Amino acid sequence: MHLMLKLELDCTPDAAWAAIRRPEVFRAVSAPLATFTSLDPEGFPDRWPVGEHRVSVKAFGLFPMGEQSIDISYPQRDDGVRMVRDGGGGISGPVGVITYWQHRMAVSALPDGRTLYRDKLIYDAGVLNQVIWPFMWLFWQWRAYGLRRFAPSWK
Repeated sequence: MHLMLKLELDCTPDAAWAAIRRPEVFRAVSAPLATFTSLDPEGFPDRWPVGEHRVSVKAFGLFPMGEQSIDISYPQRDDGVRMVRDGGGGISGPVGVITYWQHRMAVSALPDGRTLYRDKLIYDAGVLNQVIWPFMWLFWQWRAYGLRRFAPSWK
């Protein structure tokens, strides 16, 4: 299954690039539908480093959904597009039913200096794909709302 967003954000590409690499922004655009707590003893880093970061997930900050791996890489592109790739996925609990997870976020410049943001998630939960998809779609729309809402404040 897959989900995609293509948004024009009211900020510069540099500001959007800095924002999508910050766990603080990830948590802000996800809340309150999903809340994430770092399982690293030091907590969330200021910027996502390359590699795996484990989190616990709760729906609405109340209902435990299990553990998830966020496995970050920054693929190099020659066309001016900057990309974050998360190849992690669910580990336990309800989020653990997702057996395949590829999430890519890309930013590039629009002619007017604002940002073209593209977000694509491909996931697989086997026979549960059709059950999970509406919830994932709703969450992706919430993320889009949050990205649009917060983008003007990114400097």
